[in-house]
Amino acid sequence: MNIHDLEAFIAVVETGSIVGASARLNLTQPGVTRRIQNLEDGLATALLDRQSKPLKPTASGRQAYEHGRRVLRSLEDLKAGVSPQGELNGEFRLGIMPYLSDAALALPLDRLRAAFPDLTLRITSGWSPRLVEQAVRSELDAVAVCLPDGVKPPDELVCDDLGLQSVLLVAAPGLGVPKPVDLAMLSRFPWVMNENGCGFRAFIRHTLEAARLPFQVGVEAMSADLRMSLVARGHGIGLVTPAAFADSPWRDKVEIIDCTDFRPRVRAWMLHRPPAGRLSRPITLFRDALLEGLEAPVPVLS
Repeated sequence: MNIHDLEAFIAVVETGSIVGASARLNLTQPGVTRRIQNLEDGLATALLDRQSKPLKPTASGRQAYEHGRRVLRSLEDLKAGVSPQGELNGEFRLGIMPYLSDAALALPLDRLRAAFPDLTLRITSGWSPRLVEQAVRSELDAVAVCLPDGVKPPDELVCDDLGLQSVLLVAAPGLGVPKPVDLAMLSRFPWVMNENGCGFRAFIRHTLEAARLPFQVGVEAMSADLRMSLVARGHGIGLVTPAAFADSPWRDKVEIIDCTDFRPRVRAWMLHRPPAGRLSRPITLFRDALLEGLEAPVPVLS
């Protein structure tokens, strides 16, 4: 089996096309195709579903991808270990959930770039359940996620518990949310939320449904800043972390809601597959800086 063939296959899976892999590897498209065929011949199985767009791995291809990523990481670990300079290079594929992005993309990434200037960072932003799956399948080297308190990450991942994080409920004063409010009264108002797939949204929905209360989403928006601006304009109730609230230009336009029987909290995690190998230092540095960024004080309810 040729390592270059394996690299071509992994590039196709991660870019979703021969064209993308060709650009990443600086090869011609026929060259990438030939390497994929060599690998399939050596393994005696089809690795790609040629009918899908973007290209996706078959069931055998998925296993080959997961094993292949580990093989390439081991080779990178070997190179880093025998390098006389000891400089860390290559890729660090990091997944960050949107609710952590404001905290994670400032201090932690600045420290990573300063400490490991030759390391290429590839950042993926997505919902926690999806990021956890990608870490399990070795598609990401490490992920920073939040899960509802009591939900445990998969056993096959190394799990650094970053502690419980409060999530603030906020609304515009003009929305008319009572002070204080209980869950039943809160359910009468619309919410400004992320799209489906967000763990926070699922947590709120399940909480309301368990109490046989309605859950109405008034607006869906991906951007945290856009959600806060919509909340400030009275479109519904929003959720925000204390760190994001402290940095938001809309903080003076909204008020924190005191719900007597519903104070959502989530637990932050840094997850990666074992062993971390050459990436153990970047993962540790990022984890520590993220933890520092998450320690913003919780605003006092007025």
